[in-house]
Amino acid sequence: MTAIVAFAISIVVVLVAGIALASRHRDKIIIKIASAALRKEPDATPLDRHWTNLQNAHAERNALSLIQSNLGAFAARVEAARAAGRSLDLMYYMWNADLTGQLMMREVIAAADRGVRVRLLLDDLGVSISDRAFHAIDSHPNIELRLFNPTKARENVFRRGLELLLRFHSVNRRMHNKAWIADGRVLIVGGRNIGDAYFDAAEQANFRDFDVIAHGDCIAQAEEIFDDYWNSAVAVPVRSLLARRPSKLAKLRRRMDVLASGNAARPYLAQVESQHHSGNFLMSDNLHWVESAQVVADPPEKAAGKRRSGHNFLMETLLPVMEETEKKLSITSPYFIPGLKGVETLSRLSAEGVKVSVLTNSLAATDVAAVHAGYSRYRRPLLINGIKIHELRSLADHHKSFSLRGSGQASLHTKAFTRDGEIGFIGSLNFDPRSMSLNTEMGVLFSSAGLVGEMEEIFKDETSREMSFELTLNERRNLTWTGLVRGEPRHYRHEPYASFSRRALVSLMGLLPLESQL
Repeated sequence: MTAIVAFAISIVVVLVAGIALASRHRDKIIIKIASAALRKEPDATPLDRHWTNLQNAHAERNALSLIQSNLGAFAARVEAARAAGRSLDLMYYMWNADLTGQLMMREVIAAADRGVRVRLLLDDLGVSISDRAFHAIDSHPNIELRLFNPTKARENVFRRGLELLLRFHSVNRRMHNKAWIADGRVLIVGGRNIGDAYFDAAEQANFRDFDVIAHGDCIAQAEEIFDDYWNSAVAVPVRSLLARRPSKLAKLRRRMDVLASGNAARPYLAQVESQHHSGNFLMSDNLHWVESAQVVADPPEKAAGKRRSGHNFLMETLLPVMEETEKKLSITSPYFIPGLKGVETLSRLSAEGVKVSVLTNSLAATDVAAVHAGYSRYRRPLLINGIKIHELRSLADHHKSFSLRGSGQASLHTKAFTRDGEIGFIGSLNFDPRSMSLNTEMGVLFSSAGLVGEMEEIFKDETSREMSFELTLNERRNLTWTGLVRGEPRHYRHEPYASFSRRALVSLMGLLPLESQL
């Protein structure tokens, strides 16, 4: 009994200390100066002149281009950073300290060295960059780094873990946005974070994803969204969180320079250059000129947990667009948990004669098994109501490798939909409860038959039986997966290519009340 009492007392002491610690950090004065996107000029920078030349030949106010290639996505960001002459405004959920993450940060620092103003907003829990590197980056006179919804305890792992526990309700809400804005002239927005798996450099699985390169009036909307997040109470300057220490920026530069010329980077950069010649990617002729293009996002207050009108602004904007479908709706979402409302909406469209198709990950391909557990309970009701479901196979299943560093597998990461051959959306939004209620999201909603046509061709390819399993119900309403293996049809009664232990884990997780967190 004495031991139990002592243990209980120790728990109380730890909690009291944690609460006091959290309170002390919360009361710390944070100095933050509001800032806004810099004013654009017609010909002050190469990107200004590029847009002026493009616009002169077209009446439409926006130009969009699709990036499916992971190498192309890397090349576009590097080229935008190198061409920038005024500003880089970057916001990301994840920025990894791996090969491509460091190569990309090297380009950002090089732009700042040329006098470009850099504002870098990162989600605190998503990134894998160390606080030491944060301090070095932020010490650059032309770079300011802010963390979204950060933990205040930084130096001690135990204290940080305790703060995460005590602040679970607020810490659980994250900024899932992804945007790269150069000089207010080029916007890259979509599903990709910054890290090897998004740019075909991972040694395990790589992601299949979409980005949009946008030029024109819609970028002003992206700048306004960035400014709202940057100046929100949830975005905290990193210098207010970290203890003062000597700047290690010069050391960080040297380390990144060594990496860029080393054995790991050379073959990767050579492959990028061979497929996407430097200086050509942003000047691509593959632009779709559109009058209607809108950058849409949740407000930053959503991550603060404040319930107010518009707190699910993005989905409230997109749902009516989807509900107005007349002929065909194609949804791509790696993490797909429609919920009862989603099943009802899609089933109603199907009953009205709309061809509704969904592409998501198979259990063997997904990187988040817990989400698959939440999704699996909705497959039967969707199929019963006429919705077609396709599950992307691991690329290793049909011997297609998109990796340059040994990986033969891929996982779907695209978040997009097309409607009636004319309307499209590409962004960071998953069709799951976390994106709907907990995380902030953003993307581009547009009207362009040409761009939607490109997306539909990719959807057709990825939902083919060579690339995906098609799900159906047999006469007993049991699930059947059908795919082509070496050109021959193959039918499966269980999750294909997933181990028994993985299937058992998903079944177990499906019994737990976790859906609201997935």
